[in-house]
Amino acid sequence: MDIKQIQDLIRFVSKAGVNEVSIEQENFKITIKTNQAPTIVNATIPTPQAVSAAPAPVAIPQVAEQATASAPAAASAPETSNYITIKSPMIGTFYRSAGPEKPVFANVGDEIKPGTVLCIVEAMKLFNEIESEVSGRIVKVLVDNASPVEYDQPLFLVEPV
Repeated sequence: MDIKQIQDLIRFVSKAGVNEVSIEQENFKITIKTNQAPTIVNATIPTPQAVSAAPAPVAIPQVAEQATASAPAAASAPETSNYITIKSPMIGTFYRSAGPEKPVFANVGDEIKPGTVLCIVEAMKLFNEIESEVSGRIVKVLVDNASPVEYDQPLFLVEPV
């Protein structure tokens, strides 16, 4: 990890509202502390690309809010129960295409198979292509282009083939 990546990580941690983050790799250890209200974050970082996932537990309060807000939506749950949900593997910014002038990777109605690029999630200046792990047809795109996404946030609904 170079100094630029460390500076980006510090900015990311301060924006996320986390009090302290510790990252340990084979021969590297860093702890970042801020003067904000205490928040407990425990993270294990297996690869350098997953560094952006360190503040993932911050999403827990939002997930709890979604769970209580989804109670009225229980009536529509049987309609979507046969769909597969493709979720974000990291925190970042969701992009449907490689650039503003480029075509989108996946539209509603598109047939997909394992390995098909569905979107990009940008985290700390790294653009990570998110590939499908299932075969099927895209039924719904659940996130707007250029929107922030949380770890494990649903991105697409897919009807299996």
